[in-house]
Amino acid sequence: MSSRYLRGVPKKTYADQGWCPVARTLDLIGERWTLLILRDLLLKGPQRFQDLQNSLAGAAPNTLSARLKALEKQGLITRRLYSEHPPRLEYQLTDRGKSMGPIVAAMREWGKRHTSRG
Repeated sequence: MSSRYLRGVPKKTYADQGWCPVARTLDLIGERWTLLILRDLLLKGPQRFQDLQNSLAGAAPNTLSARLKALEKQGLITRRLYSEHPPRLEYQLTDRGKSMGPIVAAMREWGKRHTSRG
């Protein structure tokens, strides 16, 4: 569905579960592609937009851009200008973002044990 149809539709959150730390964490990282962006930054270090787009085949550029902006707003990543003409950005994890490492590692191990490759 095109994003133009979703304008004005509030983002689904777990606000009614605000007492739960798992729900609050899902509000930060629960959207599609977000954990995979964190995975790439954890495993590969700083990445350019094009690098992330190549790694996340199937993620629309506008979706990837929105996820990166949200992660930056939440203090999980920062962006650095590496070229002014044309403007080019590189994304890297903050200390807060790096603290997601054990969560992503645990998900990776669980996936290796309990899922099969499609």
